[in-house]
Amino acid sequence: MRNLGQLNQFLGLQAVYTAYGIHLNQSNYAKEILRKAAMADCKPVHTPLPSKLPTAAADNAPYSRPEFYRQLVGSLQYLTITHPDLQFVVNYLCQHMPEPHTRHFQLLKRVLRYVQGSFLLGLPIIRSNLQLTAFADSDWASDKTDRRFITGYCAFLGDTIISWMVKKQTSVAWFSIEAE
Repeated sequence: MRNLGQLNQFLGLQAVYTAYGIHLNQSNYAKEILRKAAMADCKPVHTPLPSKLPTAAADNAPYSRPEFYRQLVGSLQYLTITHPDLQFVVNYLCQHMPEPHTRHFQLLKRVLRYVQGSFLLGLPIIRSNLQLTAFADSDWASDKTDRRFITGYCAFLGDTIISWMVKKQTSVAWFSIEAE
């Protein structure tokens, strides 16, 4: 083994040493995704999704390049390693990978515009206590098409997030208490 010094980059993750610890980000990878999508100079937005999602009746035309859609969404999946804020929207976009419609690609473009304004965001690894804390939440029948509920959780070790997940459940909950 050889000591190669401080970690700077590993598997597309950049490590920046700060006064509080280490800040992990994927800014170079995010820029590469934007370049692949021909959106390197796009105008950024502040949120990854609009406040109200378009309905299925809004635009039911199939997207003409589904393989391009799948490549971009797959790239965004890897970006969620340091962007837990993208987890929900990437989960939503992944649900439409088999047959993406034009409205899904429009949402994907909005997410890419969000990435344009947030590629320096990342995960801080903070020196703090080693107390394990977890939070979980579910919604009840939020998906209007199949009435399934979505569950999410995040776990912290001290002040550092160590695990998170968003998942659409396979069953339909009849009551909100059952979803929880």
